[in-house]
Amino acid sequence: MRYSTAYIPTLKESPADAEVASHKLLLRAGMARRLTSGIYTYLPLGLRAIRNVETIIREEMEKAGFDELLMPMVQPADLWKESGRWVFYGKELLRFKDRNDRDYCLGPTHEEVITDLVRGEVRSYRQLPVRLYQIQSKFRDEVRPRFGLMRGREFVMKDGYSFDADDAGADESYKRMYEAYTAIFRRLGLRFRAVEADTGSIGGKFSHEFMVLADTGEDTICACTQCDYAANVERAEVLWKGEPCTDVCPAMICVDTPGAHTVDDVAAMLKVAPSRVIKTMIFVADGKPVAVLVRGDREVNDIKLKNLLKAQEVELAGPETVRAVTHAPVGFAGPAGLEIPVYADQELQGATDYVAGANKGDAHVMHLDLRRDAAVTAYADLRCITPDDACPRCGGRIELPKGIEVGHIFKLGLKYSEAMHAVFLDENGKERYMIMGCYGIGVSRVVAAAIEQNNDEHGIIFPLPLAPVQCILLCLDPGKEDVAARAEELYAHLQAAGLSVLLDDREERPGVKFKDADLLGAPMQLIVGGKGLARGVVECKDRRTGEKGELPLEGFADAFAAWADGVRRGWENSRG
Repeated sequence: MRYSTAYIPTLKESPADAEVASHKLLLRAGMARRLTSGIYTYLPLGLRAIRNVETIIREEMEKAGFDELLMPMVQPADLWKESGRWVFYGKELLRFKDRNDRDYCLGPTHEEVITDLVRGEVRSYRQLPVRLYQIQSKFRDEVRPRFGLMRGREFVMKDGYSFDADDAGADESYKRMYEAYTAIFRRLGLRFRAVEADTGSIGGKFSHEFMVLADTGEDTICACTQCDYAANVERAEVLWKGEPCTDVCPAMICVDTPGAHTVDDVAAMLKVAPSRVIKTMIFVADGKPVAVLVRGDREVNDIKLKNLLKAQEVELAGPETVRAVTHAPVGFAGPAGLEIPVYADQELQGATDYVAGANKGDAHVMHLDLRRDAAVTAYADLRCITPDDACPRCGGRIELPKGIEVGHIFKLGLKYSEAMHAVFLDENGKERYMIMGCYGIGVSRVVAAAIEQNNDEHGIIFPLPLAPVQCILLCLDPGKEDVAARAEELYAHLQAAGLSVLLDDREERPGVKFKDADLLGAPMQLIVGGKGLARGVVECKDRRTGEKGELPLEGFADAFAAWADGVRRGWENSRG
């Protein structure tokens, strides 16, 4: 690739609407351009990076025994209605009608299509397992597309699916994908963790997310420092080994708390610790209001609530609903006297003598005992984990780093096969449902996540396996015949050695070339200039470390190979 003829429209400044590092740098480096909200064109270098991810995915999927196919992006509504997701999936599903007034959608995922395909082909247990995958553009009509390729509406995704005859087979398919994903992200040179996760709108029995670790990540991970436990905070269990309190407290009284809407306001006004205040949150679960109680210094985990109630949708109630069920404005709800189901976090049963809202404006109650003064439907783990909590597996210390989800694997079980009647005949001729799994990687998101993890003030620092070009060869004096000739010679040599190379042969000042080279993030830089050639050397730079050196023209092949091997080993060691 020659810079003088390549399409690499770099920018000196970041666009005003770009928020995170990957968004800014992909635009500045001329790798992507925004067409409309959440929809991007991948320019040549950006597409090269995506293709590098796809190549590694294909190699590992083949090793895992999955075959590639390609399914339509446009999907008929009938399949989604059959699975029950036409309504449940919500507004992220972009629906439309064709000229015959039939309903269709743009595929955000392909569980329905793959299930329809396999149920029409597979008849016997002898045809199982079936393991398939594709790499394709998806569309999800995100309510707030942001951060460039991190959360777009249209994106490139690898989605895989397995169909097995029994749980043992399904577990084997899941294991293969877990190991394949681990290999993929290791080969891509990324720091990541596989974490237990909620199954969300996909459904199923259990799942793991693969998180690239980055301070700018949208997700928080709970990771133990002493064992291999890791989970998304939505899923992270809170270990509580306390005993239910048997103490008694004085009779409950109502006190005026004018203007005290928050836990901190109430705690300061009544001179109690926030941990002695009960936070009463009103949620709507599948259209019905419920109350959730946590300590004032805790946060409700609505995913845990959703799973406890086996609800399809859970959302925080609006002010009108809060007033209707508590007879008070937001900020003054309490558990005493509520006529809706009340669910309390498990640790609340370990104490008494609480403060809570009085279910009337500008008032709270003191000396609340949940056993005596409220009708608690159930106690459960309903709060978000904190750094002060112990690992639920070993009791060790936990950390809460940030991460970016780039992969997700699910054991679906019978969710789709039952709904869509995907069956086979077992060895006894009995009809049974296929057991499914699904496995996704956000291919374009991987590129963005890699940049979030690998950048500096000068630009991108691509991991070697992911880099659109592995080496940038800068010809500082293209107008000088000897310099240009030597650059061409080295360019041919590097390409023959199997490297992807960008020859910067532009008529530009050296400073411009140096800045663009750092911005584009190729792991290796070679600089050919008149002064170096006069001394019989070519300058070299490791983009990751910034270390510079010189390679002799005499015996260049061996010298470069040794230096490049050092760059590779440095990358591998830096990944841990």
